[in-house]
Amino acid sequence: MVSLTVNERRYDLDIEPEMPLLWAIRDVIGLTGTKFGCGIAQCGACTVHLDGVPIRSCTTPASRAVGRRITTIEGLSPDGTHPLQVAWVAEQVPQCGYCQSGQLMSAAALLARTPRPNDQEIDAAMTGNVCRCGTYQRIRRAIHRAAEGA
Repeated sequence: MVSLTVNERRYDLDIEPEMPLLWAIRDVIGLTGTKFGCGIAQCGACTVHLDGVPIRSCTTPASRAVGRRITTIEGLSPDGTHPLQVAWVAEQVPQCGYCQSGQLMSAAALLARTPRPNDQEIDAAMTGNVCRCGTYQRIRRAIHRAAEGA
């Protein structure tokens, strides 16, 4: 039995402790906003927060998250009103949308620690979040927009 706190709700899961956190979140809990991309922590599609820090859930064992706070894209804002989500829409960031939950989670962690990031800080924080559609400039604009509160 593994107990996880996801989006401020406790889940007691009958899973192996070494199960990747991604699969515990998606397949067992049923929160499917976090995506599987590469399975080797290289693309960022599976990014969630563990105690506020962005991690790759595809390679993180569920046991590492016991007693810690996990936040998924569903927990960022249940109604889509987080400033980043609003900015994402305003800047028309998504194309295919597959990477966007991971992009948003990385951006949210950046803004939590650096409320007014410059381009270099954004680029450094977002490195490792791959967008196959190449919407990087729109992502950067959306992060700036959210930081400005617009």
